[in-house]
Amino acid sequence: MSVDAKIEFPVIEFRSLDLERGIDGWHRLCNKVREACETFGCFEVVYDTISTEVREEMFRLMKELVEVPVERKQKNVLPLPNYGWVGPGSHVSSFYEGFALEDVSNYDSVKNFAQLMWPEGHPRFCDIAHTMGTQLEVLNKLIWLMLIDSYGLGDDSLKLNYITIMRMMKYMPPPPGENETGFFPHTDKPVSTLICENQIPRLEIEANNGQWIKLTNLSPSSFVFVVGDPLMAWSNGRLKSAKHRVMIREDKDRFSIAAFVFPNKGTIIKTPKELIDEQHPRVFKDFDFMEFLSFVFSDPARTRDSGQLLYEFAALTPPVSN
Repeated sequence: MSVDAKIEFPVIEFRSLDLERGIDGWHRLCNKVREACETFGCFEVVYDTISTEVREEMFRLMKELVEVPVERKQKNVLPLPNYGWVGPGSHVSSFYEGFALEDVSNYDSVKNFAQLMWPEGHPRFCDIAHTMGTQLEVLNKLIWLMLIDSYGLGDDSLKLNYITIMRMMKYMPPPPGENETGFFPHTDKPVSTLICENQIPRLEIEANNGQWIKLTNLSPSSFVFVVGDPLMAWSNGRLKSAKHRVMIREDKDRFSIAAFVFPNKGTIIKTPKELIDEQHPRVFKDFDFMEFLSFVFSDPARTRDSGQLLYEFAALTPPVSN
């Protein structure tokens, strides 16, 4: 992948022969994943288990989705604030539209969403969205397991009951000759995120020096894994919550998919005792995930947070300035 020559953004290939837990290849992958998440808070994962055919069909179906009447789109409502349908001209951007498919690994949930958008039903959409969403959930679990093993922790140290919300997004082109923010700079409030882009890469990551890295030339088999605020808290601040944004500057519509991990109501985010020592004193107190999310969305200004809200909400010590 091509990025700024001064910064080498991590690209990690998940080869099937290295994915057996306990072998040398597995341990090497675990260390690479941990180092990338500690340094950047994200990385490009090359993972061909999710076929390019499924990806391409999913993006084709998204082009059908954005054409349904607005009165149907407005039925895409979730209990989570700002996670249902968001239309152009919203708080996000004048050039953004997004849908949320809740509990995407549950076929009935996918079917319910499709019937809202297409009352006659859309079996092809259901099959492809469920397949891709389920496989993204598997990939996320795999990365969590690598982080657990890299720190030498037990499997129950990051054992959460959760759902995966698959967000399907369209970014429309700005006026000719202009660059616009398709999605404002932010850190993710879900535990972690997997992002899949289609042909037009416009995702940017902020490095420690404040420089924005443009992720270009992503492999057709690539996804971007992003550490969210709760995962940073779980790691006692070892993992970085990646600040990122989307910039649009071309004359074509851009489509992307993000799979967000949302813990169920009542989930407490806590740091394993093994990650607390003299060199790494406890940074965050245990907190209820839904209370944190409510805190974030209780003030519209907080939705444009640059990563400091977690410290305001759950920190035992003040944040360190970069």
